[in-house]
Amino acid sequence: MGEGTFVTPEHKSSVQRALRLRLDVPLLLIVITLLVFGLLMVFSSSPDYSNRMFGEPYQMFQRQVLWAVVGVVVATVLSVIDYHLIRRFLVPMMGGTILLLLAVLLTGNESLGSIRSFLGGSVRPSELAKLVTVIYLAFWLFARKDELNQISIGLVPMGAILGITGGLILAQPDFSAAGTIILLGILLFFLAGGDWRQIVLVTLGAVLMGWLVAQVWVYVGDRLESYLATLENPLKSSPHVQRAMEAVVRGGFFGVGLGQATTKFTGLPLPPNDSIFAVVAEETGLLGMTLVMALFGGFFWRGWVIASRAKDQLGSLLAIGLTGWITMEAIFNMAMIVGIFPVAGNSLPFFSAGGSSLVMTMAAVGIIMNVARSGMEGTVDEGRPFSAVVDLWRRNGGRRVSRTRRVERTQD
Repeated sequence: MGEGTFVTPEHKSSVQRALRLRLDVPLLLIVITLLVFGLLMVFSSSPDYSNRMFGEPYQMFQRQVLWAVVGVVVATVLSVIDYHLIRRFLVPMMGGTILLLLAVLLTGNESLGSIRSFLGGSVRPSELAKLVTVIYLAFWLFARKDELNQISIGLVPMGAILGITGGLILAQPDFSAAGTIILLGILLFFLAGGDWRQIVLVTLGAVLMGWLVAQVWVYVGDRLESYLATLENPLKSSPHVQRAMEAVVRGGFFGVGLGQATTKFTGLPLPPNDSIFAVVAEETGLLGMTLVMALFGGFFWRGWVIASRAKDQLGSLLAIGLTGWITMEAIFNMAMIVGIFPVAGNSLPFFSAGGSSLVMTMAAVGIIMNVARSGMEGTVDEGRPFSAVVDLWRRNGGRRVSRTRRVERTQD
């Protein structure tokens, strides 16, 4: 006879409290920390930039606080509404997103050679497109999970979905957002059980498209050349990367102190937006950088756990797709600041100033929390650690694996 698992009263009590709240408490704490830290860094990094843009040193921070409140409300609402009900709004959501992407090309605000936003830069339809594309693909792939390996049913329609949204974003041009959507599509197709040969085909097509874009748009080719030069010799990097690296070096281990950074005044491009992680590095040092990376690592871990415990494959796809999107954006932004990835314009989730980025990120958090709540229904144990993930791929060494059946416990 094997030994039974010993559960302490304290552990049982904490699990029961979590179930009464029906919240993933670790994820909630991580999100709150990221949100507060992000607002603090916008407050520190934005006064000079905000004064030059709007004539008010704290207008950008005030707007960010407002958007944070809106985001919290949106996340709260989405966390309590059953995610299966989103199906009713899929077509209007996707149609509205496409219309917004068309509208921004016709009437949007031009900035730095691109037309990407409304309302002075606070609203970017491309951020909405990332969220809606993940949701739409999750539902679409779930509905066709048994037919994905038929090219006419799986690969071709998915390519059309990604091609329309990605193409409209590419026309702005916003290459980082278009690339993010394509990568998310490939990830979800793989997780839904798509045939690896089709995945390789899609990946090769994406690489070819990227190469063609670099040939057609001169500044994309210039960025790639600058990136390759940076890998060869950091002294040949772009001014953006050089200023960001200067901020990292000045920060040292403990940083120069909140509000004490100087590179945000002396040429660091977009300090409250794309380059905010450089301000984090300078003011909080390696310690602060490590904390931010650890928080995003924890965010991905909780998203993976929630996906593995979801009560159905749709919940798994939604949780891991949205978690992967937010984590991917964070990795791209942080890696760009230290010259590991080319400068692409990705925002740092929870940190970068901008209403659409923050609200869409919080909306994704709300849906992930919703999946977590649904996975907690009718159980007081630790859930099914990896059975849902095995079923997510619908294979184990090429064969199907039976699902672990959830056993509901009732109180006497």
